[in-house]
Amino acid sequence: MKPTLKAGLKHSFSYTVPAGKTVPHLYEESPELAAMPEVFATGFMVGLMEWTCVQLLRPHLDPGEGSLGVHIDISHKAATPVGFTITVDAECIEVRGPRAKFAVRAHDGIDEIGSGIHERFIVSWDRFNKSVAAKAAKANAKVDA
Repeated sequence: MKPTLKAGLKHSFSYTVPAGKTVPHLYEESPELAAMPEVFATGFMVGLMEWTCVQLLRPHLDPGEGSLGVHIDISHKAATPVGFTITVDAECIEVRGPRAKFAVRAHDGIDEIGSGIHERFIVSWDRFNKSVAAKAAKANAKVDA
């Protein structure tokens, strides 16, 4: 991670809501969710907030590094119909070692639809991928036993 990653950095990202990012499409195999209104899903809002934070981090990471979401404390306050454009504002509010904390806010042009705190952990993708492969191998060894 580069020394340029500091509290106070800000980034905004806008995204227009397609029908595929509504509640019925969150888990399409769920009849309960399929019966719900076609409004922007909380799960997709969280993902959009994470995406914005990843964009903020990108220029401050070294080659081979990335980040993983490790904590989210978000309120979803208002429904957003298909076709509305959501803007997420993210501000880095703390950097502690490889951990970065963000204040995030989402607005759909009419209402603030969500806000809260999100934390990401900076990782080496090589190290992370080796760890995941070792976990998968351990699970496969249990199945084979």
